[in-house]
Amino acid sequence: MSMKSFIKCNCGQRIITKDVMQTGYYLRLFGPSFVYVKFRCSRCKKLGEQFVKQEDWEDGILRDIPSEKTSDEKTKFETMGPIDIHEAIQAHFELDDLGRLTEKFAQREESK
Repeated sequence: MSMKSFIKCNCGQRIITKDVMQTGYYLRLFGPSFVYVKFRCSRCKKLGEQFVKQEDWEDGILRDIPSEKTSDEKTKFETMGPIDIHEAIQAHFELDDLGRLTEKFAQREESK
């Protein structure tokens, strides 16, 4: 079972075809040969480069992972920013209340 490789920027963003500026081969007589990828990150806009062993290179390495989100949903979530600790705590308490809600619903059904 081989794990699919991918290229990431230092900021953590996955690099896809539209980010790539240049690719090339670095062939060696002895040892592994490499594929050279020069890119500009779509998130942080920094230039980067990476060498990938030729045996690890796959055609789909620069393809974006299909998403179930629509482009409108993607835009909405990107503008929302990361979840902070206060939001996580609030969600925890709301889920706790959800358990009580199902108990109340069961009691109401029993009383009918």
